[in-house]
Amino acid sequence: MDPVPRNAVAVLAAALVLAAMPAAAAPNAVLGYDDARHLLVRTGFGPTDAEVRAYAPLTREAAVDRLLREVRTVALTAPPATATDTAPLRPPRPDTATQAERMAFVRQQTREGLELRAWWVQEMLATPSPLTERMTLFWHNHFVSGQPKVRISRLMYRQNVTLRAYALGNFATLLHAIAKDPAMLVYLDGVQNRKGAPNENFAREAMELFTLGEGHYSEQDVKEAARAFTGWSLERDAGRFVVRPFLHDDGVKTVFGKSGRYDGDAVLDLLLARPETALHVTEKLWREFISPDPDPSEVRRIATRFRASNYEIAAALREILLADAFYTSTNRGVLVKSPVEFVVGTLRVFGLRVEHALPFAIAAAGMGQNLLSPPNVKGWPGGEAWINTTTLLARKQFVERLTRADEMMSPVAMMTPVAMTAAAATTLPVAADTGGARVGAQAMPDRASNRAAAPGNGVDDEKARQQRLRREMERGLASVHLDSARWLAQFPGTTPGERAREAQRLLLATAPQQTADLDVDSLALVRGFVLDAAYQLK
Repeated sequence: MDPVPRNAVAVLAAALVLAAMPAAAAPNAVLGYDDARHLLVRTGFGPTDAEVRAYAPLTREAAVDRLLREVRTVALTAPPATATDTAPLRPPRPDTATQAERMAFVRQQTREGLELRAWWVQEMLATPSPLTERMTLFWHNHFVSGQPKVRISRLMYRQNVTLRAYALGNFATLLHAIAKDPAMLVYLDGVQNRKGAPNENFAREAMELFTLGEGHYSEQDVKEAARAFTGWSLERDAGRFVVRPFLHDDGVKTVFGKSGRYDGDAVLDLLLARPETALHVTEKLWREFISPDPDPSEVRRIATRFRASNYEIAAALREILLADAFYTSTNRGVLVKSPVEFVVGTLRVFGLRVEHALPFAIAAAGMGQNLLSPPNVKGWPGGEAWINTTTLLARKQFVERLTRADEMMSPVAMMTPVAMTAAAATTLPVAADTGGARVGAQAMPDRASNRAAAPGNGVDDEKARQQRLRREMERGLASVHLDSARWLAQFPGTTPGERAREAQRLLLATAPQQTADLDVDSLALVRGFVLDAAYQLK
């Protein structure tokens, strides 16, 4: 394997500021191929040529309305049986469980966590509404929680269901639902928040990360709000939200200069009443879909409409996707694909059938995005942070192996050293310490690092784990087959060069960083496109 050239990261960074796409058309004009492609790439995972051409004759408004009309609230793919199991949740107690029982629990949750990651990737591949999964992923990185601390994969599944149900619904409703979400109660220590000993973690993150943003609240606001959330807890066996009145502080609290006998819901309503909440969420949507540098006046305009709609997410996103800034040439190719977008998008754009999705969830983890396990309470930073010499090498290896030959790939060869190392380090979701007497007894996740410890019983167990992981990778990757000649044949044109230029329009957000040789064979041509720095961009 050739190493990544030393200037590869620099080349990609330079590509971020180059845009060679046409300027935006008038709002009532039809999109055309390039604008349709831009819209579907930004709101999904690697659209096919047929999907782009279906949107190309539509006006900007008709296209956006169609995307929003087709949004789903439930997954198409059936979840793993363990995710919907109704058996009691009984994490082992340190005072009664043996070491063997605790380790068995860790291994079980590890298996279930891997199944859950595979299920979500499979849904991203199968969904008829990629926007639904993009927004579910967006909220996963906004209302952050992670399995390394939550430990119970079933709770992570339930949170994923909630995020999808409200992905383009009402933000106020979603905020209230997440505040009572069992995984969130564990992750931000809500289960430990009680009268006389308030835990401030959820109140602080609700203000700083979920609603207002930094600098728009005081420490006293946090302390008072934390009192309002006391008594919000879980019923242990079922893992369901419950209010424990005897643990709730029903005294008067003063938050943002207003006083009352507030409970948690009342405090959330106070947060929603502040204009900073709409501004903060709108700015995050801008960074996700338009550019890293929000336009303050446009953000204010969209945030005003967001509030006026009583926080309808679809209303805010519609304004984002209809904005001139979304279509302007200067905002083409300025965003870096996340690892999940890169992996799932590559499979979707080439129409590759996947029998086992776990290897691709692991591949994304190897590139820095381990689903259900964001690095800390602030989530994945995104943008150019996705790219460094290690993650760029993992991306390069992934598409190189995928385009190595027009026959079944060698699964062992496709499990690259970078991906294997990263998968071993980041994929296992549950910490070795299962000593909490109740769900959520671990410490607050560190903002700088929240890595999962690898559970196991020594070197032999670690080797066995990696062997099982490799076998799973082999099963999945063995089913992947790229027929480059057939894929290129779908494009219009009377010559190979004409079809190649059409393929380039689909695959690259900007002009290629390396001059493409359109006269090479089909596999070399496709390989050249996906290895170009511009393929990393959207």
